[in-house]
Amino acid sequence: MSMNPNIQNPGSALGEAIGAEMENALNVFLTNLVEKRGYHFLSKSPSQNKDGSQKKLLMYDKFGTAYNIDSVIANESMQPVILLESKYIRYKKHNRDKGSWVCTAHPAVRRRYASIRSSIAVLAGNWSSSSLAMMKSYDINIFLIPFTRICDLLAKHGIEFDWDEKDRDTAVKSWKKYNALSNRQRARIGVEMVKMIQNDIEKLILSILDDTIERKIDKVSIELHSNIGEVKEYEFPNVVEAIKFLNTAEMKQVFITSDSLTLFDPPPSFDDEE
Repeated sequence: MSMNPNIQNPGSALGEAIGAEMENALNVFLTNLVEKRGYHFLSKSPSQNKDGSQKKLLMYDKFGTAYNIDSVIANESMQPVILLESKYIRYKKHNRDKGSWVCTAHPAVRRRYASIRSSIAVLAGNWSSSSLAMMKSYDINIFLIPFTRICDLLAKHGIEFDWDEKDRDTAVKSWKKYNALSNRQRARIGVEMVKMIQNDIEKLILSILDDTIERKIDKVSIELHSNIGEVKEYEFPNVVEAIKFLNTAEMKQVFITSDSLTLFDPPPSFDDEE
Protein backbone atom coordinates (compact mmCIF):
# COMPACT_ATOMS: atom_id res chain seq x y z
CA MET A 1 0.00 0.00 0.00
CA SER A 2 1.52 3.32 -1.07
CA MET A 3 1.55 6.14 1.47
CA ASN A 4 2.24 9.85 1.31
CA PRO A 5 5.08 10.70 3.75
CA ASN A 6 4.20 14.41 3.57
CA ILE A 7 0.52 14.10 4.45
CA GLN A 8 -1.12 17.12 6.11
CA ASN A 9 -2.05 15.40 9.39
CA PRO A 10 0.60 12.72 9.99
CA GLY A 11 -0.59 11.89 13.51
CA SER A 12 -4.09 11.12 12.34
CA ALA A 13 -2.77 9.22 9.33
CA LEU A 14 -0.59 7.02 11.49
CA GLY A 15 -3.49 6.28 13.83
CA GLU A 16 -5.75 5.36 10.90
CA ALA A 17 -3.04 3.12 9.44
CA ILE A 18 -2.56 1.30 12.74
CA GLY A 19 -6.31 0.87 13.14
CA ALA A 20 -6.64 -0.48 9.60
CA GLU A 21 -3.87 -3.04 10.11
CA MET A 22 -5.50 -4.17 13.34
CA GLU A 23 -8.85 -4.59 11.60
CA ASN A 24 -7.30 -6.50 8.69
CA ALA A 25 -5.51 -8.88 11.06
CA LEU A 26 -8.66 -9.35 13.14
CA ASN A 27 -10.70 -10.14 10.03
CA VAL A 28 -8.22 -12.77 8.85
CA PHE A 29 -8.19 -14.41 12.27
CA LEU A 30 -11.98 -14.43 12.60
CA THR A 31 -12.50 -15.69 9.05
CA ASN A 32 -10.28 -18.70 9.75
CA LEU A 33 -11.92 -19.26 13.12
CA VAL A 34 -15.57 -19.32 12.04
CA GLU A 35 -15.64 -20.46 8.42
CA LYS A 36 -14.17 -23.88 9.15
CA ARG A 37 -17.07 -24.32 11.56
CA GLY A 38 -19.69 -23.65 8.90
CA TYR A 39 -20.26 -19.95 9.60
CA HIS A 40 -19.68 -16.96 7.33
CA PHE A 41 -17.58 -13.90 8.15
CA LEU A 42 -18.71 -10.72 6.37
CA SER A 43 -16.79 -7.45 6.57
CA LYS A 44 -16.85 -4.05 4.92
CA SER A 45 -13.05 -3.69 4.96
CA PRO A 46 -11.41 -6.30 2.68
CA SER A 47 -12.48 -4.67 -0.61
CA GLN A 48 -13.04 -1.16 -1.87
CA ASN A 49 -15.15 0.57 -4.46
CA LYS A 50 -13.60 1.70 -7.75
CA ASP A 51 -13.31 5.26 -6.44
CA GLY A 52 -11.16 4.04 -3.54
CA SER A 53 -13.88 4.43 -0.92
CA GLN A 54 -14.59 1.61 1.48
CA LYS A 55 -17.55 -0.65 0.81
CA LYS A 56 -20.39 -0.59 3.31
CA LEU A 57 -21.94 -3.43 5.28
CA LEU A 58 -25.38 -1.99 5.93
CA MET A 59 -27.84 -3.50 8.37
CA TYR A 60 -31.22 -2.00 9.16
CA ASP A 61 -33.28 -1.62 12.29
CA LYS A 62 -37.02 -2.29 12.34
CA PHE A 63 -37.72 1.31 11.30
CA GLY A 64 -35.52 1.11 8.19
CA THR A 65 -32.60 3.13 9.55
CA ALA A 66 -29.29 1.88 8.09
CA TYR A 67 -26.16 1.26 10.16
CA ASN A 68 -22.75 0.62 8.61
CA ILE A 69 -21.50 -2.33 10.70
CA ASP A 70 -17.81 -3.29 10.62
CA SER A 71 -18.36 -7.05 10.39
CA VAL A 72 -20.87 -9.82 11.01
CA ILE A 73 -20.67 -13.54 11.71
CA ALA A 74 -23.62 -15.29 10.02
CA ASN A 75 -24.83 -18.87 10.04
CA GLU A 76 -25.16 -21.11 6.97
CA SER A 77 -28.57 -19.56 6.22
CA MET A 78 -26.92 -16.09 6.24
CA GLN A 79 -28.74 -15.08 9.41
CA PRO A 80 -26.60 -12.73 11.54
CA VAL A 81 -25.35 -14.26 14.80
CA ILE A 82 -22.64 -11.87 16.07
CA LEU A 83 -22.09 -8.16 15.37
CA LEU A 84 -18.51 -6.89 15.58
CA GLU A 85 -16.87 -3.46 15.63
CA SER A 86 -13.20 -2.56 15.80
CA LYS A 87 -12.33 0.98 16.85
CA TYR A 88 -9.04 2.76 17.42
CA ILE A 89 -8.88 6.18 19.05
CA ARG A 90 -5.89 8.13 20.31
CA TYR A 91 -7.60 10.75 22.49
CA LYS A 92 -10.29 10.20 25.12
CA LYS A 93 -12.22 13.23 23.87
CA HIS A 94 -13.46 11.00 21.03
CA ASN A 95 -14.78 8.32 23.40
CA ARG A 96 -18.33 9.60 23.55
CA ASP A 97 -18.87 9.76 19.77
CA LYS A 98 -17.35 6.37 19.00
CA GLY A 99 -18.79 4.57 22.01
CA SER A 100 -22.27 6.06 21.70
CA TRP A 101 -22.51 5.00 18.05
CA VAL A 102 -21.94 1.35 19.00
CA CYS A 103 -24.47 1.64 21.83
CA THR A 104 -27.04 3.01 19.37
CA ALA A 105 -26.38 0.83 16.33
CA HIS A 106 -25.99 -2.63 17.83
CA PRO A 107 -29.10 -2.67 20.07
CA ALA A 108 -31.20 -1.19 17.25
CA VAL A 109 -30.10 -3.89 14.79
CA ARG A 110 -30.47 -6.65 17.39
CA ARG A 111 -34.10 -5.72 17.96
CA ARG A 112 -34.78 -6.52 14.30
CA TYR A 113 -32.81 -9.76 14.02
CA ALA A 114 -33.76 -12.35 16.62
CA SER A 115 -30.90 -14.58 15.45
CA ILE A 116 -28.22 -12.23 16.84
CA ARG A 117 -26.74 -13.66 20.01
CA SER A 118 -24.02 -11.17 20.89
CA SER A 119 -22.24 -7.88 20.15
CA ILE A 120 -18.47 -7.52 20.31
CA ALA A 121 -16.25 -4.44 20.21
CA VAL A 122 -12.46 -4.65 19.83
CA LEU A 123 -11.19 -1.32 21.14
CA ALA A 124 -7.64 -0.05 20.77
CA GLY A 125 -6.10 3.12 22.16
CA ASN A 126 -7.21 5.43 24.95
CA TRP A 127 -10.65 4.45 26.22
CA SER A 128 -11.96 5.83 29.52
CA SER A 129 -13.45 3.57 32.17
CA SER A 130 -16.76 5.45 31.91
CA SER A 131 -17.02 4.84 28.16
CA LEU A 132 -16.26 1.15 28.66
CA ALA A 133 -18.91 0.99 31.39
CA MET A 134 -21.42 2.65 29.07
CA MET A 135 -20.85 0.09 26.33
CA LYS A 136 -20.98 -2.82 28.77
CA SER A 137 -24.34 -1.53 30.03
CA TYR A 138 -25.64 -2.12 26.48
CA ASP A 139 -24.45 -5.75 26.55
CA ILE A 140 -21.42 -5.07 24.33
CA ASN A 141 -18.57 -7.54 24.95
CA ILE A 142 -15.36 -5.51 25.03
CA PHE A 143 -11.81 -6.53 24.20
CA LEU A 144 -9.31 -3.77 24.94
CA ILE A 145 -5.86 -3.19 23.42
CA PRO A 146 -4.41 -0.42 25.62
CA PHE A 147 -2.62 2.57 24.13
CA THR A 148 0.52 1.83 26.16
CA ARG A 149 0.77 -1.65 24.62
CA ILE A 150 0.54 -0.13 21.13
CA CYS A 151 3.30 2.34 22.03
CA ASP A 152 5.53 -0.52 23.18
CA LEU A 153 4.84 -2.44 19.98
CA LEU A 154 5.68 0.50 17.71
CA ALA A 155 8.80 1.29 19.75
CA LYS A 156 10.23 -2.04 18.58
CA HIS A 157 10.22 -0.51 15.10
CA GLY A 158 11.81 2.71 16.32
CA ILE A 159 8.51 4.59 16.10
CA GLU A 160 7.56 6.96 18.91
CA PHE A 161 3.80 6.99 19.36
CA ASP A 162 3.16 8.73 22.69
CA TRP A 163 3.50 12.38 21.73
CA ASP A 164 1.66 15.49 22.91
CA GLU A 165 -1.39 16.42 20.85
CA LYS A 166 0.29 19.63 19.62
CA ASP A 167 3.70 18.02 18.93
CA ARG A 168 3.61 17.93 15.13
CA ASP A 169 7.39 17.37 14.77
CA THR A 170 7.31 13.99 16.51
CA ALA A 171 4.17 13.02 14.61
CA VAL A 172 5.89 13.78 11.30
CA LYS A 173 8.98 11.76 12.23
CA SER A 174 6.90 8.82 13.40
CA TRP A 175 4.75 8.85 10.27
CA LYS A 176 7.82 8.86 8.02
CA LYS A 177 9.33 5.93 9.93
CA TYR A 178 6.09 4.00 9.64
CA ASN A 179 5.89 4.91 5.96
CA ALA A 180 9.34 3.39 5.48
CA LEU A 181 8.23 -0.01 6.79
CA SER A 182 7.46 -2.78 4.33
CA ASN A 183 3.89 -3.99 3.83
CA ARG A 184 4.82 -7.16 5.69
CA GLN A 185 6.14 -5.19 8.67
CA ARG A 186 2.98 -3.07 8.84
CA ALA A 187 0.79 -6.13 8.64
CA ARG A 188 2.82 -7.72 11.42
CA ILE A 189 1.99 -4.79 13.69
CA GLY A 190 -1.71 -5.53 13.20
CA VAL A 191 -1.17 -9.21 13.89
CA GLU A 192 0.71 -8.45 17.11
CA MET A 193 -2.09 -6.14 18.25
CA VAL A 194 -4.71 -8.83 17.71
CA LYS A 195 -2.58 -11.39 19.54
CA MET A 196 -3.08 -9.35 22.71
CA ILE A 197 -6.78 -10.33 22.79
CA GLN A 198 -6.82 -13.36 20.48
CA ASN A 199 -7.24 -16.15 23.02
CA ASP A 200 -10.01 -14.39 24.92
CA ILE A 201 -12.04 -13.42 21.85
CA GLU A 202 -11.69 -16.92 20.40
CA LYS A 203 -12.99 -18.44 23.63
CA LEU A 204 -15.99 -16.10 23.69
CA ILE A 205 -16.93 -16.58 20.03
CA LEU A 206 -16.74 -20.36 20.23
CA SER A 207 -18.99 -20.32 23.28
CA ILE A 208 -21.48 -18.06 21.48
CA LEU A 209 -21.55 -20.38 18.45
CA ASP A 210 -22.04 -23.49 20.58
CA ASP A 211 -25.47 -24.79 19.51
CA THR A 212 -25.45 -27.52 22.16
CA ILE A 213 -26.30 -24.98 24.85
CA GLU A 214 -29.94 -25.34 25.88
CA ARG A 215 -32.08 -22.26 25.34
CA LYS A 216 -33.81 -20.81 28.38
CA ILE A 217 -35.31 -17.46 29.28
CA ASP A 218 -32.74 -15.38 31.13
CA LYS A 219 -35.01 -12.45 31.99
CA VAL A 220 -38.32 -10.88 30.98
CA SER A 221 -38.62 -7.20 30.07
CA ILE A 222 -41.96 -5.40 29.95
CA GLU A 223 -42.34 -1.92 28.46
CA LEU A 224 -45.60 -0.09 29.12
CA HIS A 225 -46.76 2.98 27.18
CA SER A 226 -49.58 5.22 28.37
CA ASN A 227 -52.05 6.86 26.00
CA ILE A 228 -50.44 10.26 26.69
CA GLY A 229 -46.87 9.17 25.92
CA GLU A 230 -45.36 8.07 29.24
CA VAL A 231 -43.11 5.01 29.20
CA LYS A 232 -42.21 2.65 32.03
CA GLU A 233 -39.91 -0.37 31.88
CA TYR A 234 -39.84 -3.38 34.18
CA GLU A 235 -37.55 -6.40 34.34
CA PHE A 236 -38.27 -9.76 35.94
CA PRO A 237 -36.01 -12.80 36.51
CA ASN A 238 -38.54 -15.24 35.03
CA VAL A 239 -41.87 -15.61 33.23
CA VAL A 240 -43.79 -16.43 36.40
CA GLU A 241 -42.86 -13.12 38.04
CA ALA A 242 -43.70 -11.17 34.88
CA ILE A 243 -47.14 -12.79 34.60
CA LYS A 244 -47.78 -12.19 38.28
CA PHE A 245 -47.01 -8.50 37.79
CA LEU A 246 -49.35 -8.20 34.80
CA ASN A 247 -52.14 -10.00 36.61
CA THR A 248 -51.94 -8.10 39.89
CA ALA A 249 -50.60 -4.65 39.09
CA GLU A 250 -53.10 -1.84 39.22
CA MET A 251 -52.48 -0.46 35.75
CA LYS A 252 -54.25 2.79 36.60
CA GLN A 253 -51.56 3.36 39.21
CA VAL A 254 -48.55 2.38 37.06
CA PHE A 255 -48.15 5.80 35.50
CA ILE A 256 -48.46 7.86 38.65
CA THR A 257 -45.23 9.87 38.39
CA SER A 258 -44.40 10.17 42.08
CA ASP A 259 -41.41 7.88 41.47
CA SER A 260 -40.19 9.82 38.42
CA LEU A 261 -36.82 11.53 38.30
CA THR A 262 -36.74 15.31 38.43
CA LEU A 263 -34.85 17.57 36.06
CA PHE A 264 -32.14 17.92 38.67
CA ASP A 265 -31.42 14.24 39.36
CA PRO A 266 -27.82 13.56 38.25
CA PRO A 267 -27.48 11.10 35.35
CA PRO A 268 -24.97 8.22 35.30
CA SER A 269 -21.49 9.64 34.79
CA PHE A 270 -20.21 8.66 31.36
CA ASP A 271 -18.34 11.86 30.56
CA ASP A 272 -15.02 11.90 32.40
CA GLU A 273 -13.16 11.86 29.07
CA GLU A 274 -10.27 14.23 28.80
